[in-house]
This record gives sequence, structure tokens and C-alpha cells, in this order.
Amino acid sequence: MSLVKSSLASASRERQGTVFDRIRQEAEDLVSRDLSIGGWVRSVVLDQPSLEAAIIYHIASRLGDTTISIEQIRQTYADIVARDASIGAAFEADILAFFDRDPSCKRLIEPLLYFKGFQALATHRLAHALWNQGRYDFGLYLQSRSSEIFQTDIHPAARIGKGIFLDHATGLVVGSTAVIEDDVSLLQDVTLGGTGKEAGDRHPKIRHGVLIGAGAKVLGNIEVGHCARIATGSVVLQPVPPKTTVAGVPAQVVGDAGCAEPARTMDQILAAKAVRG
Repeated sequence: MSLVKSSLASASRERQGTVFDRIRQEAEDLVSRDLSIGGWVRSVVLDQPSLEAAIIYHIASRLGDTTISIEQIRQTYADIVARDASIGAAFEADILAFFDRDPSCKRLIEPLLYFKGFQALATHRLAHALWNQGRYDFGLYLQSRSSEIFQTDIHPAARIGKGIFLDHATGLVVGSTAVIEDDVSLLQDVTLGGTGKEAGDRHPKIRHGVLIGAGAKVLGNIEVGHCARIATGSVVLQPVPPKTTVAGVPAQVVGDAGCAEPARTMDQILAAKAVRG
């Protein structure tokens, strides 16, 4: 076993179990049914000792190029994950979030192999760890590659919790001082941005359980309260109270959130009476 695989297997041994076991079972079934991609699935999943190793193998294969090699990215990520068990725990929570919230996701293996939202999120977790180590340029390089490969632009300084669902992910922009807490769902073309050239803390703070609809723009150092819901296409310029729904340009409160945890239910339909106010 290589040094990378050995360190990752050791780091994940205490918590490794159900999620990766099920992914391996799904991989074995896939290989038995479709030999045309069996070799690829075997290398990504079945030849890996842990969930972390499988994700790193696949992400590095997508990000590596002639500038920074696949192996260099793999080794860098493996070293970081081996020292920080929270990244592996976040991987599991993210996969479960995709499986739970995306009705098209039928197997746990699908986010790992196919969903660029999950892959962009995994890339950010490496870029953020590098940023925190003071390796700013490597982190920015990975941001640039993620933008090129996955069509997302997440600054490596942004702080993102676990259990995150990036549905489709295309066009997602997250600024450097943004915060996204646990169990948040964001759809495509969402922007968590600033309002101009101001310096310092200038991006939104998204609290746990929030759902942000496709094309919504949340701008400035404002707080979106826990379990709030932002309707598709809204432009949010003011703080959003917890457990409310906002909609419009500029966004205004149009009712309550409609459920206890909008990020989990993914219900984006506004009640007619709420829209009328």
C-alpha cells in the first residue's frame, strides 16, 4: 500500500464504516453490470482504502494538469486529511446531504463519481486548509482550477460547514469573507458577494439550515438567519430573520420558512397568500 493510502486508511479507521462500505457495495454492483466503466470505478473506489482516499484520488485526477501534477495534489490533500479528521467527517456529511436532498440521487456513489457540486466542495475543503496554512497561492490555484473544471468560484478563505448541498453548482460564487454554516443548500447561479470595493469583512453569513434558490444574490456583510429560505432570483441586501422566507428584488419577507428545515426539504414553492402578503 502506498504512503498516501496508508496514512488515509489510518486516519479514517475509527469512523470508517457504513458510508464507504455502502459505496463499495454500489461500486461492485456497478462493475458487474457495466464492464465499460468498470476499470475506472475500480480504480476510484474499490482500489482505495477509505472514503477520503477515494475522493482524493478522483478529485486530484480532475484537477491535475501540466502545471501541478495529479500526484502532487493527491499527496498534498492526503497529508492534510491525515492530520485533520474533520475533513473526512465533512465528506461523509456532504455525501449524505446530496443523497438525502437530491431526488435524482439514487446511490451514495453518485456524488463521488459524477456530481460536480460535491467535487467542487471537496476541492474547496483542500483549498481552505491550504489557505489556513498560509499557502495562499496553492489555494488560489485550486480555486482557479475549480472554476475552470466545475464552473464554481469559491474563494479559499470562505468558511464552509458540513452537510452542504450544492445542487448543479454551475455559476456559484462565494466571496472570501463569506460563512456558510452546517446543513445549508444552495442551487445553481447563487452569489454570496460584496456590494462594491469595500475592504474587510464584506460577505454574507449564512446560518445553518438555510435554503437559497437558483439565481439568488446575497450581497454584503449581512446575516441570513438559521432555517431561512431565499426564493429563486431574489436580490438580498438586508439581514434575513431566522425561519422566514424572503423574495423579490430587493428581497422582502413574504412569510415564514414553510417548514422547520428548508435546506432539507428543498421546497421552493411560495404559498400564494404569503406572496400576496
